[in-house]
Amino acid sequence: MPRPNANLFAALRAAFPANLDAVAIATDNGLNYSWRDLERATAMLANLLKSLDLPAGSRIAVQVEKSVEAMMLYLATLRAGYVFLPLNTAYQSAEIEYFIANAEPAVVVCSARNFGWVSKLAFKAGTQHVYTLDDDRRGSLLDRAAHCSDQHTPVERQADDLAAILYTSGTTGRSKGAMLTHGNLLSNARVLKDCWGWRPGDVLIHALPIFHVHGLFVALHGALLNGSKMIWMAKFDPRQVIQKLPEATVFMGVPTLYVRLLAEPGLTRETVRNMRLFVAGSAPLLIETFQAWQQRTGHTILERYGMSETIMLTSNPYDPAKGERRGGTVGFPLPGVSLRVCDEAGQPLPVGDIGGIQVQGPNVFKGYWRMPEKTKEEFTADGYFKTGDVGKFDARGYVSIVGRSKDLIISGGYNVYPAEIEGYINEMSGVAESALVGVPHPDFGEVGVAVVVRKPGAVLDGEQIIAVLKSKLANFKIPKKCYVVDDLPRNTMGKVQKNQLRDQYKQLFS
Repeated sequence: MPRPNANLFAALRAAFPANLDAVAIATDNGLNYSWRDLERATAMLANLLKSLDLPAGSRIAVQVEKSVEAMMLYLATLRAGYVFLPLNTAYQSAEIEYFIANAEPAVVVCSARNFGWVSKLAFKAGTQHVYTLDDDRRGSLLDRAAHCSDQHTPVERQADDLAAILYTSGTTGRSKGAMLTHGNLLSNARVLKDCWGWRPGDVLIHALPIFHVHGLFVALHGALLNGSKMIWMAKFDPRQVIQKLPEATVFMGVPTLYVRLLAEPGLTRETVRNMRLFVAGSAPLLIETFQAWQQRTGHTILERYGMSETIMLTSNPYDPAKGERRGGTVGFPLPGVSLRVCDEAGQPLPVGDIGGIQVQGPNVFKGYWRMPEKTKEEFTADGYFKTGDVGKFDARGYVSIVGRSKDLIISGGYNVYPAEIEGYINEMSGVAESALVGVPHPDFGEVGVAVVVRKPGAVLDGEQIIAVLKSKLANFKIPKKCYVVDDLPRNTMGKVQKNQLRDQYKQLFS
């Protein structure tokens, strides 16, 4: 008996509502796209790709500004059976050159303003087809697709076939391409649909970028698999989001977006009266933000945990009957996900002990693109992926992330977990946030340096912060220096770039 088509697009298409003329996407510049528009446009783009006679498994690399057409290109790539390769719009020429050389895409799509230098790099690497796509519905990609048929049958795919390659942010060494399959993406989308209580009539505010797991997979797949309308924002604007909240039921954002929304006086309980769910992820949510959101809106943010290689792994409960949403934790492992905390020898640790997080499940990626040795290194003998994150279980089964294993500071033979110290610093009056990094030291091998951001108008003293810590923590955990700054370096998803801080302060004690 033939297996059903496991193409992710086929599953998403099957969830479209019966009325294809209903609005699927309303944009921030007043455009409405129907479900029929999505069906026809993705068919035309898929037919354009098909007309190029690309080899099986060809990569389609895309570095463009966020637009509905860019999202349609993603769906069309799935539909045509090729592999989607989204690239952060912040990447510059040296980075793009590396990605193109490494992935060898058959097609590259870029913004018109970047066509000159991107096409040079692409043609040099052997790419045959380079198109442009801008966020105003212009570009050679759409010009070519306009001549293609709007009828297309999704290509047959198996669950284990590649759907996308996501390059990790590369905070240590060269970026690695995480290979995600149709099965990885669909299984995770279905689990989240159930766990987060997606229901008929839900409307999602989509204000995230679409070159990353959160916006491209978690948010987009959630809405499409539920046949839900999206309010589409090309860029996050807190006032615009607040204006649209009464029309929506679901919002997903990184912690920075919640901080910016809280800074707006227009955020009130009345504004969020129709909202059902606020989800946060991609970076740690400060407990202060979690509590301020509760007090201001009456809603409790649902924090979850995932990564490029695994999509979503854990989530705080949506249903109160299954537990409370606990600030400072990322909830429970999702159904089908096995998560364990292990010591350096790979042995599982008891409740409350801090160790490396390892995971297994249908959402875990196939491996790193063209890096068989690295892939082998990152999986245990019994098939668990070593996430590189450090965390613990509490007695009730909630998972807390303490930091990245590469952020661990070993000072005088003792393990220092930055998140623990940052938690104490962040509780101090006048502190907006902090980051602790390890730098070389002649006596201890490594010591901590705290970098603290003051709240507007606050006066902070680094020596005083260290003095307060000395009254609360063991001496080996105390940072040797503390600097007060205006802000921390971040990537486009709001994660603090600790590698930059380590570089900045590495000569302090040498």
